[in-house]
This record gives sequence, structure tokens and C-alpha cells, in this order.
Amino acid sequence: KQGCHCERALFASEAVSQSMVFPVQDEIASGRERPRNDSLNSYNCALKRTPQVTSKARAEKAVTNSKENAAIIQAMAVIPISINNPPPQLRPLNILRDLFAVADLIESCFASTLDEDGRRSVQQMRTSSQDNAFLRWAYKMADTVSLPLSGFVWEENGEIIGNVSLIPYRHERKRYFLIANVAVRPEHRRRGIGRALTLAAIQQAKAKNADEIWLHVRADNPGAIALYTSLGFREHARRTCWRVERNAPLPLQGNRIISRRYSRDWPLQKEYLRRLYPPHLDWYQPLPLHFFRPGLLPAIERVLLEEEVRHWVIRQGDDLAALTWRPYGSRDNLWAAVPPTGADDMLQALLLHARRELINQRIRLSLDLPAGQYVEAIQSAGFYPHRTLIWMRWDET
Repeated sequence: KQGCHCERALFASEAVSQSMVFPVQDEIASGRERPRNDSLNSYNCALKRTPQVTSKARAEKAVTNSKENAAIIQAMAVIPISINNPPPQLRPLNILRDLFAVADLIESCFASTLDEDGRRSVQQMRTSSQDNAFLRWAYKMADTVSLPLSGFVWEENGEIIGNVSLIPYRHERKRYFLIANVAVRPEHRRRGIGRALTLAAIQQAKAKNADEIWLHVRADNPGAIALYTSLGFREHARRTCWRVERNAPLPLQGNRIISRRYSRDWPLQKEYLRRLYPPHLDWYQPLPLHFFRPGLLPAIERVLLEEEVRHWVIRQGDDLAALTWRPYGSRDNLWAAVPPTGADDMLQALLLHARRELINQRIRLSLDLPAGQYVEAIQSAGFYPHRTLIWMRWDET
């Protein structure tokens, strides 16, 4: 254990003992190379002047030295020797050798909250850690691509027990950094490791001229929220991700009339979209307005990029509510554009309609909205709250 002293016996091998028993007095016997050229005669003369040791004398000397060495070894056996573990080390992440261990750490620390996307990401980290071509590319691109390729780790006794990732983003000529994957093994918590890792990430982001530094934390993690608040982070958004599985029971749909989206609907739809998906988070999850716009040119762009988008609208007098489906990667994302009040029934009807229309699509639908809004309408459509994240921005003052 660190800082402890223990009694250890020191053993000398037979080879070491022999070298101790026979001190090198005879230069030739020691294997030293003989001088050459002009120095040879003087060397021979020196040998003649050196008293020669007989075999019997050499043997007697060996016995004497052996006894002395045995006494020395016995005395050394009871000398206390300090065996200290290497000191803990906070160091930059080495993408070439740390990636697999960091994946194990993240999986262990977030086992109870990792969803399918999270487990897929962890597995990709393990696979990437064995891909030399990817590692060489990642080592060069760590500061430019929005992937967890840089950060810091906390290492003790050769084991990585803490991690923080620093992910760069660029949006509208501004440089953002997301602090993510702050993880410390449970048995090492409450030692200030998480604080030290987060502070290191903040300083690194500042050194890279970050315009803004963000992180997100689950709303059901009060300890982490208190830590980040004490470090200068302030809450700027709280959002809930709602999900529904494809095979979940489908409630009966009401009698609302649902129609297609027309060009005249776009100004109000855009206004409601921007209200529910504010610009200060566009750097992380941009609102894809260019894919949602009506018209011929946006339609041609979607065809060329193989983008699929569907809109459904409910009209109520001069007002409306709209729902848009856009698959992205492994997700089927829904985007709601509804008025601030009196929209619960319309949103519920739109969600139920989307579920019926997309029943043969992929495994689940996801909807991201400000926490606490339209809760009953969303739940009555069969969706459940997957998680609520608090978005916090670092305030230098």
C-alpha cells in the first residue's frame, strides 16, 4: 500500500554471489582486453612486477569473502525498504493507447444509464482502439472533429480510474467545447478527482480560445450538478427526450383532421420551431430548417442528398400545429412546431398520427422538447421520458 514499509529479504543469485566472491584483481582473468601495439611491452613488464596469486590462495580468499558476503546479505534482509506506489497522475488522454481502457471505464461508470446509442458508442471506441489507420487519423484530427478524441485521464498504479472528454464544435465562426464523459470509478469517488479532471478540461478549452464551454448532466444527478455549479457552470436549458417503441400499444386516435403542409404554413411553423429549439443549442443539435423549407429547390436538394422528410399539420382557425419526421443516422427524430398555449390536443393527435404512419419504420421514435411542456399530451400518445438533460454553460465571471 502507498507509503507503507515492509520487511523484504534480499536474495543474491549464484552468479551475483560469485562476482562478489571473486573481486577482479587479475586483469587477464577478468576478461579485460590486453593492450596492443607500443603498450604491449610495458603491459607485460607490469604483469611481471605484480605478485602472482596461487590457486590455493585464491580458494582461501574466496571462502573468506563468501562468509563476509553471507553476513552482509543476512544483515540486509532485515533492513526496512520503502515500497511506494507511483503517485496518482492527471495527464492528457493518449488516443493511441488509452481508448480501450476509457471505453471500459465509461461502460462501468454509466452502466445503469447507458442506452443503445451509448452502448454502440462504447463498442465503437473499443473497435477503433484496435484500428491503427483510425488511430493515426484521430491523432491528427483530435482538435478539429466533433468526437471524444481528446481530454484527460486520471491514472493510478497503471490503471485509468478517471476520464473527461473535450469535444470541439464550430458554428457560425464561433468555437465551442463540450465537456463530456466525466467518469470516476465508484471506489475512488469523493477524492476530488472529478473536479480536477473538469478543471483541466476547462483550462484546456480556454487555451484553445474557446468562445463557449458547455456540458450537459442528467437532471437526476444532484451531486454532479452541484459540482459543476461550484466550478462556474450555469443552467441555460433543460430538455427531455421522449421515446416510443414501435411495438408499444397504440391508443385510439381522436377526430382531428390532419393534412399535408403547404407553403403558406411555413412562416408560422418556422416561428414555433425556433421557439421550441432555441438558437443557443444549434452548435450541438442544429435545427435543420433548410431541409424543412417548402419549395422546388429545397425538394431537389433533399432528393440529391437522399433526405426524407414528412410534415403533418392540424389547423385551428388562424393557428396551426405541425409535426415533422426526419430520420437521421440510427434515429427517427420528430420535430414539433406548436403554439405556446392550447396545443395539447393538437400535439397528441399529431403524435398518434405519426406513429400510425411510421409503424413500419425503424425501432423507435424520439422527440426532444423543453422539460415540463406538453407532458400529458405526449404521455397520452404513448411516449415515455427517456431522460432529462440540463445544459450548463461555463461563466468565467
